[in-house]
Amino acid sequence: MKRWFLGLAIVLIAAAGAFFGLAPGMTERSLNKIDGKPLAAVSDHARALHKTLTIVDLHSDTLLWQRSLLTRAGRGHVDLPRLEDGNVALQVFSSVTKTPKGQNYDANGGHTDNITALAIAQLQPVRTWTSLLERSLWHAEKLHRAVADADGALRAVAAPADIDALLAGRVGNARPVGAMLSIEGLQDLEGDIGNLDRLHAAGFRMAGLAHFFDNDVAGSMHGIRKYGLTPLGRKVVPRMEELGMIVDIAHCSRTCVADILKIARRPVVSSHGGVQATCQVNRNLSDAQIRGVAATGGLIGIGYWDAAICDTSPASIAKAMKHVRDLVGIRYVALGSDYDGGTTVRFDTSKLVQVTQALIDAGFTDDEIRAAMGGNAIRVLRAGIAPMAQPAP
Repeated sequence: MKRWFLGLAIVLIAAAGAFFGLAPGMTERSLNKIDGKPLAAVSDHARALHKTLTIVDLHSDTLLWQRSLLTRAGRGHVDLPRLEDGNVALQVFSSVTKTPKGQNYDANGGHTDNITALAIAQLQPVRTWTSLLERSLWHAEKLHRAVADADGALRAVAAPADIDALLAGRVGNARPVGAMLSIEGLQDLEGDIGNLDRLHAAGFRMAGLAHFFDNDVAGSMHGIRKYGLTPLGRKVVPRMEELGMIVDIAHCSRTCVADILKIARRPVVSSHGGVQATCQVNRNLSDAQIRGVAATGGLIGIGYWDAAICDTSPASIAKAMKHVRDLVGIRYVALGSDYDGGTTVRFDTSKLVQVTQALIDAGFTDDEIRAAMGGNAIRVLRAGIAPMAQPAP
C-alpha cells in the first residue's frame, strides 16, 4: 500500500510539474503565431528611412504570458531584444484580465473565463486567481520589475516628461525603448470607480472600456446585449480624462462608441483593429466612426492579424492605413499590432521594416510614414496622459 501511495505521489508530482512547467508555453505557442508566408524584399530606401523613425505600437498583450520581457523568446511576438531590432521607440502593453471560453467575434457571455486557469498554471500570485483588479496590478508589477532590471534599456512612460526624456535618450546610439501600460476591458474595476485611481497610480495610462463581453462599464461589439455606456461608464470616461488616461474604443459596441464620442473632451483612440472599408469584420470601424475619432483629435491603430485586415500581409496593413489617410488625413493613422494577443501575424516586431516598405509601396511620402509609424501617436499620447487642468474655484 505504501508503494502504491508513493507511486501515485510521484505521478501527481510529475503531472503537476508538466502542467506548471510546460502548459503556459504550449498554450502561448498555440495562440501567438507567425504564419511563415513570404515577406517582401526590403529596399535600401526603406531600411535607411526605418532607422530614422520614431515608432509607436499602441497595443500588445505580452504581459499576459509567463516569459521575461528582457530576454529574446522563441515564441510570441514581442520582447525587448525584438523591439530593439524593430527600432520601436514606445510599446503600449495591455493588461488582459478575462476572456470567455469559446471566444468569438459575434456573441460572448461573461460567465466563463480562460485567464483564471492561465494565472494558476503560470503560478501567479494567489491574489490574481480570483481578482481581475489584482491581475492588472500584477501586470503593472511585472512591467515595473522589467524596467528596474533593464539598466535603462526599457523605460516606463507615465507622464509627458517621460516621453520627452525617452526621445532625448534615443538621440545617438543608446536607443532605449519606452513602455506604457494600458487595459483591455474595464471589468477589472470590479464595479468600483475608485479602483480607476488605483490603476492610474500603478501606471496605467490608457484603457479600453470593454473586451470580448459586455461588462458593468460598457457593452462589447462581441457581447450578448452590445449596449452602450452604463451609468458607471458615464462616470468612468470623464474620470479617465481628468486623471490622464486615454479612452480606447477598441472592442466597444457601436452604441458604446457613439456614447463615448458624444461625451469625450480629449482625443479618443482605437488602439488596435481595422476598417470596414478594407475588411468587413464586425469589430472594424465604419467610415463614420473613423470620422468621429478623428474629430476628437485621436488615432486609428491598424492591426496586423487577419480579422483586422482580412490577411496578414504588410500590403494589407498599408491598405487599411491608406484608407484612413484618404478619409480623414494622415494625422490620425497609427500602428496597433495586437501582438501576443492570441493572433497569427506575418512577422514579429523585429521585422517592422516590412510595414515601412509596404507604406512606401503604397505611395506614402517619407513624412507621412514618419507620422503613421509613430509621430502621430507621440503627439496624442503626450497630450492624453497629462492630467486635465481643473477649473479655478
